[in-house]
Amino acid sequence: MRFFYLLIFALGFSLNIYAQAVVSEPQNPMEDDSIKIIFDATQGNRGLLNYTGVVYTHTGVITSTSNGAWSHVIGAWGNNTQQPALSRIGTNLYELVIGRPRQFYSVTDPNEHILKLAFVFRNAAGNAQSEDLFIEINYSFLKFNSPAVNVLYGDPLRSPVFALPIDTININVTSLRPTISISNLKLLVNNNLVLDVNNDTLDYKFISANYSAGINNITAIGLNSEGLSDTTSFVIMVNPPAENIAPPAGTQLGINYNSNNSVTLALFAPYKKFVYLIGNMNDWKVGINYFMKKYTPTPDSTIYWITLDNLTAGTEYPYQYLVDGEIRVADPYTEKVLDPWNDQYINSNTYPGLIPYPTNKTSHIVSVFQPGQTPYQWQVTNFQKPAKTDLVIYELLVRDFLSVHNYQTLADTLTYLKSLGVNAIELMPVMEFEGNESWGYNISFHLALDKAYGTKNAFKRFIDKAHQMGIAVILDNVLNHAFGQNSMVRMYWDAANNRPAANSPWFNQIAKHDYNVGYDFNHESIHTQYYVDRVNKYWLEEFHVDGFRFDLSKGFTQVNTLGNTYQWGQYDQSRINILTRMANKIREVSSSAFVILEHFADNSEETVLSNNNMMLWGNMNYNYNEATMGWLANSDFTWGSYKARGWNEPNLVTFMESHDEERLMYKNVQYGNSSGTYNIKDVREALNRIKLAAAFFFTVPGPKMVWQFGELGYDYSIEYNGRVGNKPIKWDYLSDPKRANLYKVFSALSKIKVNEPAFESTNYSLSLTGAFKRIIINHSDMDVVIAGNFDVINQNASPQFTRIGRWYDFFSGDSIDITNTYTSYTYKPGEFHVYTTKKLETPEQGILLGVNDEDNLSKTITFNLENNYPNPFNPATTINYSIAKESKVKLSIYNALGENVKTLVNEIQGEGYYSTYFDASGMPSGIYFYKIEAGNYVSAKKMILMK
Repeated sequence: MRFFYLLIFALGFSLNIYAQAVVSEPQNPMEDDSIKIIFDATQGNRGLLNYTGVVYTHTGVITSTSNGAWSHVIGAWGNNTQQPALSRIGTNLYELVIGRPRQFYSVTDPNEHILKLAFVFRNAAGNAQSEDLFIEINYSFLKFNSPAVNVLYGDPLRSPVFALPIDTININVTSLRPTISISNLKLLVNNNLVLDVNNDTLDYKFISANYSAGINNITAIGLNSEGLSDTTSFVIMVNPPAENIAPPAGTQLGINYNSNNSVTLALFAPYKKFVYLIGNMNDWKVGINYFMKKYTPTPDSTIYWITLDNLTAGTEYPYQYLVDGEIRVADPYTEKVLDPWNDQYINSNTYPGLIPYPTNKTSHIVSVFQPGQTPYQWQVTNFQKPAKTDLVIYELLVRDFLSVHNYQTLADTLTYLKSLGVNAIELMPVMEFEGNESWGYNISFHLALDKAYGTKNAFKRFIDKAHQMGIAVILDNVLNHAFGQNSMVRMYWDAANNRPAANSPWFNQIAKHDYNVGYDFNHESIHTQYYVDRVNKYWLEEFHVDGFRFDLSKGFTQVNTLGNTYQWGQYDQSRINILTRMANKIREVSSSAFVILEHFADNSEETVLSNNNMMLWGNMNYNYNEATMGWLANSDFTWGSYKARGWNEPNLVTFMESHDEERLMYKNVQYGNSSGTYNIKDVREALNRIKLAAAFFFTVPGPKMVWQFGELGYDYSIEYNGRVGNKPIKWDYLSDPKRANLYKVFSALSKIKVNEPAFESTNYSLSLTGAFKRIIINHSDMDVVIAGNFDVINQNASPQFTRIGRWYDFFSGDSIDITNTYTSYTYKPGEFHVYTTKKLETPEQGILLGVNDEDNLSKTITFNLENNYPNPFNPATTINYSIAKESKVKLSIYNALGENVKTLVNEIQGEGYYSTYFDASGMPSGIYFYKIEAGNYVSAKKMILMK
């Protein structure tokens, strides 16, 4: 069993390379290898611990002729001029490059073989040293050329050679080293000698039919010309005959929990020959008792299944399927996975009690089942979802929303969202994705909750608390594709072409559209449809989620449009059929579930989908942002109304920002228009322009969506740190009154949208082209007129009130008597009003400061230099400041030596708020200072460029 010992040594080395005082590279050296030695002074007797001088070694070898004594010792004891010196590679770490040991130690007799390298490590003075240390040299010489033997998992039963009852296995044994001659070879099967040859090659045919099903131990024993022997072995697992046995009635694919702590596992694997279950229940060793039964009602529909009895309630059982003796896969329907690469980085506060990955016993993702789980006790069992026309959805990515990325912390923010007026949260994907930090669209297991954000019950508590606060929870569901860790991808893989195999039950070999990522599902396959329905049902029933937003739903088609993205967006009846079938199956589980599509196809197709009671994303980012920046030619956002699209139902989820779009505030500050002293690049005006847009966003009837921190004017570009990279989490924005006022405006508008029946009206008109825009809503409860100036100069225009009489200005609380519905008023740049015929509760006064009140704005301005953001930055940052009166302004950048490296502003500027962009590309990392001089006002602050 030589290989077993060597494997344990190798694995231990790889897990903790310096866990012993001396190790070698390679880990299991032979005497003709090129060898490097690494000495760790923190191990062993620690005689050289924290020594900082040169380390020398007294070294020799123990050979086959030295009778255990040191021989071929280099130099003389204590003479450092003759002793090899080590190179220091780190604190308490040293390296000695030996190369080929026979040459290094001058072992010239070909009949003398090195068995061990021997060392004592000493300081220069010779008064501190290590104990005697040794590196074993492997003198094995036998090799199985066939069959291929896998010794990666520490025990031959974890990776045996498999044989069907009709197979013949060719066994060939030769010398591992051409320089070593073998005089005799023996082969034993189950300890019985079957072949004895006086030769350096052995060939034997193992005929499965002659041996029992189950474990068969194969051992080779060799004797070389010097009289030294070597032994090596492996296991052949002869499979029992396959039987066509149906699983218990009601068994579904995946995990089936039975009574009395029994579990039935079922894997759909057509065209496969056999499957074994491996896991903690059998120490990851292949056994005849875990050979899975096979049920094949038709040639292309094969289920492998097994029932496990007498399991321990509450215990988690990691497991995999070993398919055809080659492919180790997790259960595609698992609710939890163990990840050998990423679990180690999950914080124990986020996921307490995470069971370890079975390191060294298997590879790839592992699935988990747990019989006898204590059911979560839901506090809300009859949650009433908001009406779709009242929806105010808040889209968020847990990673970039909270510094502590978990569901417990997310639950604590619900008060903030409730106060904002949110009645639905849309979570970017929380299903198991590859890695721990991601947008989540690199999905691998659709039924497993990604552990990076917390436990299953923590997620349920979050949903339960949201429901208690009247907030629905919508999941971003990624069913266009799966990534390479996915078990269904791995089971049917064309390695030669690096893509799914032609016989995959679920995936297209080549994606049908240009925007695909990962591997493209074939949504016309009944097997994919079964999987999709199971995924959707699971999240609705197990977690009480209120619906889904389906990512890249336009990809749910088998119409091939590769190379023609225009054609991809055209009317596709097959795609309509696929999505309608899926939506109907969802409503069989939950009749009121939200089904939202990220579609962006031709309106003729979207109209049909809307008429089939699906909601669709309405991306109005470009148009709203053009309006907020004051560039009016493309500022018409009429298409944000479902009526403008000719739809019968308010199924358009309009948004100004989403995870996939540039931030309004960022573009306002970078590219905003100006006229005279009115400058949209000024932070205050940039924020006020978003208030203006919000008045024309929330009030258009139909569901709305807000992207996280949009209510605070988030102004980091979507490309900051790379498009999908981590973004700064800006809860500190709340301490900025200017940004807090934007939050309050969003809150006031979202609440009247939800609470006032007028905003559910179907009788409304839009005039949203040009500089002056208006929305007119007629309703039996009250009429509403929203009027605003999106220009950078004054506009004289009429709101066009729907009736004479008393009207109320929502934000000011003032009333006006209208005698002429076409009376014109002068609207300053950015000014807007929400007029109603019913008196509503007036929002906090002052939150529109600077929008409709120029005098008050001027009184609040002082000289001020704000902290730059981001800080630290790479390679650019934004610096904001305010000027109380017209002054000569100089804004300069200095390095840590006080040298002026760049002047950003050097001109006369009038009273107002200013924002400037500093791009440090080409400058080295370090501490810099920025200084403003404006009249008698001087201020400087520190910033850090970190590349």
